This record gives sequence, structure tokens and C-alpha cells, in this order.
Amino acid sequence: MSSTLKIYILAINSFLVGTTQYIISGILDNVSKTFGITISTAGQFITIFSLVYGIFTPIFLALTARMDRRNLILYSLGLFVLSNILAFFSPGYGWFFVARIIMALGAGIVVVTSLTIAAKIAQKGKQGSAIATVMTGLTTSLVIGVPLGRVISDVFGWKYIFCGIALLGILEIIVMFFTIPKEDGDKPVPLLQQLALLKRRKVALGLAITFFWLGGYSVAYTYISPYLLNISGVHENLLSGALLIFGIASLIGSKFGGYSTDRWGVTFTLAGGMALHILMLILLSLVTNTFIGVMVILVLWSFSAWTSGPTQQFHLAAIEPDSSSVLLGLNQSMMQLAIAAGAGVGGIAVKQGSLASVTWVGAIGVMIAIIVTIMTSRSNSKKKLSNTA
Repeated sequence: MSSTLKIYILAINSFLVGTTQYIISGILDNVSKTFGITISTAGQFITIFSLVYGIFTPIFLALTARMDRRNLILYSLGLFVLSNILAFFSPGYGWFFVARIIMALGAGIVVVTSLTIAAKIAQKGKQGSAIATVMTGLTTSLVIGVPLGRVISDVFGWKYIFCGIALLGILEIIVMFFTIPKEDGDKPVPLLQQLALLKRRKVALGLAITFFWLGGYSVAYTYISPYLLNISGVHENLLSGALLIFGIASLIGSKFGGYSTDRWGVTFTLAGGMALHILMLILLSLVTNTFIGVMVILVLWSFSAWTSGPTQQFHLAAIEPDSSSVLLGLNQSMMQLAIAAGAGVGGIAVKQGSLASVTWVGAIGVMIAIIVTIMTSRSNSKKKLSNTA
């Protein structure tokens, strides 16, 4: 089997993980009805997943650094499958909450190990493309996984989504056992050594951009299904289609973000994308009961939000070239913490204010990210001037 095909097999892992993580946003109203809880409480299923993912993934990766990569991904995917089975059979809120914690523990290791194996088995000079292919699985989960999950939820019930993911996970374990070669682990980088990078101002500012950009996005996206149904006036029969179009726009935005970064630079791409991001969040709160108008705003929101994804990856890798792999790992954790914080803040906004307020709160978060981006750009400009003086 060619290395390219093996890399696509690894991309399926990130697709399964991404679908499990993001699907709650697409079925939030159904989950709240099943468990008899509020929308804001149901949103915390996203918070706990991202929080556990962000905190424990680097710890577990440090502890298992020397372990054979194939065995590690098989064990972690097995844990992920078991958690999805538990989610399917969970009788109530508490058991589903536990299932989400176990899911996150397995999911983080699955994604990072898939990236590591892909880079190792890729042809020389194509490691970057291999990593991008695996990461595409996460984006594809927004394009296909979330809207398809909504359809399954409406037809069979939302718990069958996790049953399907478990079955696909079992099939993936079997396929990887026979196709993915054994790969030695790496020399571990102590966690304290990784965290020491946070003391550097440019690193802290760079990761802060990720936190506020994705946190602001998550405040609104976590509650996208009930928001579209109850605030924007989208009919329930059209929701799956709206989520599909939203996902496609995110994929296009991600591709454009990479092109824009190469053509016009990091600062322009980040600031411009986030400015449009803010505008769309505000307009979403103002435009209601017109499906075409809402869809135009959704497309531009998703497009602008995800232009920042590849730009931030490039930005952080360039900040400390000698520690780029560690920084990108820290950025993955920061992204998960941002999603957790956004979902949590969004839940507070819904509970204390109203569902309609999440777009405004999200816009504030993205605005802070723009301010930090400008601060970072000015700091870098001053440094260049001092070096040339």
C-alpha cells in the first residue's frame, strides 16, 4: 500500500474525532430535549470535551513519548471507540458527561499521533502535505460530519451518531493494524520545558491570538443550531443544508487563508479576516426570517473565520523556528481551551442574557484578537527597526 493511501487512512481518524467534537453544536437542541436540560447546560458537553483535550493531551503525549506510535494510536482509538459506545448507551446526563471526558482523552492522542505517523511515513519533501491531509479530516468533519449527523439525529435519534462513529472506529482499528507500520517514539520533551516558551512575550501574544479568535468563534458556533432555528428563523428542514454550506465555506476559507498569507502576509490576513468575522457576527443578529440573507451571512462568517486557521499555524511556526513543533503542539491545546472557554462563556450569555446575545459576545472576543494581532505586528516592526539601526 502506498504511503499516500496510508496518510488518507490516518485522515479518517481526524475526521472521526472532529465529527465527535463538533457534532454537539449541530444537535444541541435535540440533546437538551432528550436529557431535559437547558441549551446552555447542553453546551457544556463541548466545554468539557475541549477542556480535557487541551489540558491532558500534552501530558499524556509526554508520558507516552517513547511508546511505539502504531500501538499508541491503536490503544487511544480503542479508548475513543469505547467512549462512543458509552455515549450511545448512556441513560442520562451524567453518564454522557463521563463519556465526553473519555472521548477527549482518546481523541487528543489519536489526532496528534496521526499527524506524527503521517510525517514519518510521507515521502521525502512531502511531510508538510501529509500533515495538511490529516488536518483536512478535521475540516471535512464540519463539511460532512456535522450536517450528516443532523440528518441522522432527525431520522434515527442523535445517539445513533455515536453508534456510527464507534463502528467506523472499529473498522479503522482493523485497517490500521494491517496497514500502518510500527514507528518508534521520539525523545520526550519535558512538559515544563514546553511551557517555558510561554514566558516569551511574542509566543504569549501569538497564542493569545488563537485563544481570542477561536474563543470568540466558539461562543457563537456552539449554539449555531438553536440560534438559526429560534433567532434567525431558519426552518428545521433546512438546517442540515445550512450546516453543510457553512462547512463548505470553512474549507474554502481555510484554503484562501493559506493563499492570502503567502501573497499579503500574516497581519493583513489575520486582521482582515477577523474584521469580516466580526461584521458577519453582528449582521447575523440583525438579519432574520430571510433564508437567503442568513445563508449569505453564514457563508461569509465561516469563510472569514477559517482564513485565520492556516495563517496562525504559519505565524506560530515562524515565531520560534527552532521550537516550531512544540509551539504547534501548544497551539493545538490552546485551540481546544479556546473552544472550551467560548462554549462556557456562551452558556453564561444564554443563561444570564439571551440566545441572541452570543453573536455579540463572540464579536467582542474576535475584536480582542485583532487588537493583539496589531500589538504583535507593531512589536515585530520595532524589533526589526532596532536590529537594522
